[in-house]
Amino acid sequence: MNETHILLIAEELSLSIGQVTAAAALLEEGGSVPFIARYRKEATGSLDETFITAIRDRLAQLKELDDRKLAVLKSLELNGHLTDELQEQVTGAKTLAVLEDIYLPFKPKRRTKGMIAREKGLEPLALAIFEQTGIDPFGAAQSYVDAEKGVNSVDEALAGARDMIAEIINEDAAIRSSMREFFSARSIILCTVVPGMEVSGAKYKDYFDWREPVTSVPSHRMLAMRRGEKEDILNLTLAPPEEEALALLENLVVKGRGEDAEQVRSAAGDCYKRLLSRSMETEIRMAAKSRADEEAIRVFAENLRQLLLAPPLGGRRVMGIDPGFRTGCKVVCLDRQGKLLHHETIYPHTGDSSAGKAREAVKALCREQRIEAIAVGNGTAGRETETFIRGIGLPASIVTVMVNESGASIYSASETARDEFPDLDLTVRGSISIARRLMDPLAELVKIDPKSIGVGQYQHDVDQTSLQQALDDVVMSCVNGVGVDVNRASVQLLTYVSGLGPALAKNILARRNENGPFSSREELKSVPRMGPKAFEQCAGFLRIQDSDNPLDNSAVHPERYPLVEKMAGDLDCTVADLIKQADLRQRIRLSSYVSDAVGLPTLNDIMAELAKPGRDPRRKFEVFEFEQGINAIKDLIPGMKLPGIVTNVTRFGAFVDIGVHQDGLVHISQLSDGYVADPADVVKVQQKVTVMVVDVDLTRNRISLSMKSTPDAQRPENRETRETGRPPKPAAKKKVDEKKPFNNPFAEALGKTRR
Repeated sequence: MNETHILLIAEELSLSIGQVTAAAALLEEGGSVPFIARYRKEATGSLDETFITAIRDRLAQLKELDDRKLAVLKSLELNGHLTDELQEQVTGAKTLAVLEDIYLPFKPKRRTKGMIAREKGLEPLALAIFEQTGIDPFGAAQSYVDAEKGVNSVDEALAGARDMIAEIINEDAAIRSSMREFFSARSIILCTVVPGMEVSGAKYKDYFDWREPVTSVPSHRMLAMRRGEKEDILNLTLAPPEEEALALLENLVVKGRGEDAEQVRSAAGDCYKRLLSRSMETEIRMAAKSRADEEAIRVFAENLRQLLLAPPLGGRRVMGIDPGFRTGCKVVCLDRQGKLLHHETIYPHTGDSSAGKAREAVKALCREQRIEAIAVGNGTAGRETETFIRGIGLPASIVTVMVNESGASIYSASETARDEFPDLDLTVRGSISIARRLMDPLAELVKIDPKSIGVGQYQHDVDQTSLQQALDDVVMSCVNGVGVDVNRASVQLLTYVSGLGPALAKNILARRNENGPFSSREELKSVPRMGPKAFEQCAGFLRIQDSDNPLDNSAVHPERYPLVEKMAGDLDCTVADLIKQADLRQRIRLSSYVSDAVGLPTLNDIMAELAKPGRDPRRKFEVFEFEQGINAIKDLIPGMKLPGIVTNVTRFGAFVDIGVHQDGLVHISQLSDGYVADPADVVKVQQKVTVMVVDVDLTRNRISLSMKSTPDAQRPENRETRETGRPPKPAAKKKVDEKKPFNNPFAEALGKTRR
C-alpha cells in the first residue's frame, strides 16, 4: 500500500487517513464496494459506497501514474538522460500532464526542424540568442554560414536558430504549465458548419455558428458538437484569443528589446502557432471531453439506478402482452415465480371478428390461469392494446399496467434469452420479458446491456471503459442493496452479487437444479469453488425464504449470527421471538454488545433487520394509467394537462412518456417555477408527474411539455392569441420567452421514438 497515495486521497476527499487506509486494505483483499460499505463500517468509519468507489478509482488512477513514471524513468535511463535532479522531478510529478511536460524534451521523436538545425551546428547560435544579452544576431550568425553544412546565408542560420528556440520554448515545463492554465481558463469553443453541409446536417443547426467559453459548456453540448465534428458536419476549435495567448507567451520568454529579443519574439510566435497551440488545444479538448464524459456517465448511472429500483409488483400471476397491429399481439401467462405457463397470439386490431375472438381468448386465459395483473408493452400498438384490454370487462381485481419495453427486443435476441427459452420465438421471449419487468424490474433488467435500456445521454460517445465501470457499479449496488432470493434468481442476477461473478453464479444454479432449493445459507458452502472469501462476500446479500433460521432471510451476515443468538439467549427467547416481538427488541441494550469487532453502526443495522427481516428498500408499487383517448401525437392540443412517467433525465431537461409512442421533453427552463440547476434535483426516472402540453411539432414528431404552474405558452396573453387569433390587448403585453426547448440536436440524438 502506497502511503503517499493514502495521504493524497485523504486530503482530496476530506477523509481521515485511517478511513482511507482501511478502505484501501479491504479493497486490496478483494472486498467489493457493497460488502465493505455494509459489513465493515467499524473499519472504515461508516464510509458509504460513494466514498469507497471514489477511493478505489483514485487508487487506480494513481497506480496508472506510477506505472507511467516507471516507464519514463526507464526510457530516460536507457537513453542516457537520467540525472538525480530529473529523477526527483519525475517521481514528484502530481499529474500525467506534468509528467509528460518533464519528459517531453527527452522523449524520442521524429526528426524536427530543431533537430535539423542542431545537425547543422546552429545550437550555440540559438542558445546565445535565447540568452538575450544584447548581441547582434546578424553578426553572430555570419560565422555559422557554411555551405557544406547546408547553411547558405545569414537568414538560413537565423531561421534554424529560431526553429531551435521555438522547440526549446515548447518543451519548457514551466512555460507549458502557465500556458495550460491560460488555455483552461480562457479557451473559447468556436463551432461552424462545414460548407455544403447545411442541409444534410440540419439537426446540428444550432451549432452552425456557435461560440462559448470552455469553462461553461455543459456536457450534452460538448458531446453534441464533437459528434457533429465526427460526422464531418461541424468544424470545431478550442483556443483562447490568439493575441492574449501570444502576449502571455512573449511575456514569459522575451527578456529585452534588442535585435536578439526580436528573434526570440519571432520564435515565440512560430512556437505558438506551429507547436504549442496545437498541443494545448489537444489537451484542452481531452480535458473538456473528460468533463463531459464524467457528467454524462453520472447522469446515465443515476437514471439507471432509478430505473432498476422501480417498484416491483411482486409475485403475482401475470399476463404479458407484446402489442402489434397486423402481426397480432403475443400473449404469455406466467406464474408467481415468473415461469411460463402458456403463450398464444391474438389479433385485436385486424377487424371486428378477430377482435371478438381476442376478447374471448383474453377472458378465458384470465379465468384459466388465474391472472392477477396484465402487463402491456408501450411500443407500437401499445395504447390501442391497453384500451382494448380495459374495455373487455375484466374483473376490477385484475390491474392493467403499461410497461416500458425499451431493450426488450435486444433481450429476446440475446444469448441469455436463447438459453432460457431455446424453443420459443423472439416475440414470445419479448412478451415474457415485459411481464417479468412488471413483477420485478431489477431481476429482469440485469439481463440487458444497460446501454440498450434507453436512459443514457450520448452513451456511445463517452469513454466506454469508464461508462461500463460506472454502470456495473450501479447494477451491483442495486442488486446487493435489494438482496437476492438464491432459490429464484437467474444466473444474470446472481452474477452481480458481491463475491460471485459469472462462474460461481452458474455453479449455484447448477447446484440448485441438481439438488433442489437451498435450505440454508450454510449450504452455499457446498457449491463448487465457493471458498471462505467468496462466502464472506456474498452470504449477507443472498436470501433463503424458507430456511429454519429466520436470519437466512435477512441482511444479517452469518458472521453475526452468534451475536444475535446471544441477544436472544440473554432475553431467554428465540431469534424468531426476537423478530416477531418489538417489546423484546426494545429491551436490548446495544452498548452491552459493543466489542473490538462490532460497534454501534453494525448493531443498529442488525436491529433494523430484526424489525423488518428481508425488507425490500424499493417503493411500494402503484398502478399508473395514461389519459384515456390520448393515444397518438395527433391527439395532443397545447394546454392539455396529462399524467406521465419520466423516462430519462438529462442535463437539459427530462423526457416524459405521456402515452403517445413519442416522449415529450420538459426543458430545464420548464421543470419548475423557480431556477433549476440540475433536473435530477426535481425529477427522477420512473417518477409519475403531471405535465402540460406546450407545443406539438407534427412535422418533426416533437412534443414540448412543461411542469410549471403557468408555463410560458399558457400565460394569459399567449392563450388569448391562440384562442381568438387576435393579439392581446396592449395592457396585457409581456415579454414572451421565444426559446424552443426542442430545437437542439441532442434531443434528437437520444432517439426517444418508441420501437
